[in-house]
Amino acid sequence: MNSPSTAAVQTARRIAVSFVATVSAVGVTASFASAEPVAAPHTEAGRHAAQAPRATRGIPFTQATVARQQDGSFTVSWKAPGAGSVTVYADGKVVAYGGAEATITVRRLPAADRQWFRLVPDEGDPLTLADRSLHLEGAANFRDVGGYRTADGRWVKMGVLYRSPTPCTSSPTPTWIKLRRLGIRTDFDLRTPGERAKAPDRVPAGARYVVANVIGEENSAELPPTAEASERLMAESYRQFVVRPSAAKAYRSLFRMAAEPGSYPLLYHCSSGKDRTGWATAVLLTALGVDRETVMRDYLASNDYLAASNAAELAKQPPEIAARLKPVLETRAPYLNAAFDEVEARFGTFGAYLREGLGLNAQELERLRAALLTD
Repeated sequence: MNSPSTAAVQTARRIAVSFVATVSAVGVTASFASAEPVAAPHTEAGRHAAQAPRATRGIPFTQATVARQQDGSFTVSWKAPGAGSVTVYADGKVVAYGGAEATITVRRLPAADRQWFRLVPDEGDPLTLADRSLHLEGAANFRDVGGYRTADGRWVKMGVLYRSPTPCTSSPTPTWIKLRRLGIRTDFDLRTPGERAKAPDRVPAGARYVVANVIGEENSAELPPTAEASERLMAESYRQFVVRPSAAKAYRSLFRMAAEPGSYPLLYHCSSGKDRTGWATAVLLTALGVDRETVMRDYLASNDYLAASNAAELAKQPPEIAARLKPVLETRAPYLNAAFDEVEARFGTFGAYLREGLGLNAQELERLRAALLTD
């Protein structure tokens, strides 16, 4: 086998140095997402859906998603067993109707940085959602943390917290302009000093910049000699998110800030938005009451968002290095499970980890849930 080129080895080492780098963004509460019910449309069905007294309180949706398609249309799906019909609004106008379970396609909406949809059932409270991805050029893994249902039937608010890789904030790119319009008030940087020096954040005007170094010391690890060794190293790095005092301090700071509505919109990130940011998001969603299967699905979604950039990076490498690098670039279930297993081994329960490992008391956790969950 030919020896890899010096350039290839240096590239692989550079990536290995940031193998636990994660980028997360936390965002704003969108005004539309928290608005009062929109004006009633000029139809009897619309008036009933938007204005009629509801015998059933609470959000009846057990599933609901919004996804923007490549042609600019939106697919909106829902299941609402407690409702007879659902009216869908966008930009304050009725765009669709459906029954208790439906999937509809909405086309020809006005251009917007982000399109919000308000699902109004005939029984129960409405739900406002958007596509989880912000579709930012150069930051494919920049996405909303919200839009998930909890075990008690509440929903994690959207437009409040964002997770991201290192955000591209150099003006005057379209990405920078969109980020500016988000109105980020808090930028939480989970990276090491070396990472911040190489790619400094350009903090939006008026935003608070908070450094919360998860890893602690700089990581100078070499790329492991085999793919299996890379997998073991990644799993161990996730266990360290639970073990290291620097990680506990960083995550405690992030979650306390996330409990303060005045910090929104809040962005948290590391380098790639998948590891340090991935564990932060997994802990946050679990603390809010989202089930483990959904938490895992959100974590693994980084593979979809990063697929193109990962494929391009691997294509640059000799096959032998690409095989060792692939486990580093991806999110994998055993990695996240390693962190949850460490929680159980050290603290017994996830609740004990929040209290003893992260030092969050009952009042802080209740404020977190009050701030981030629908009523």
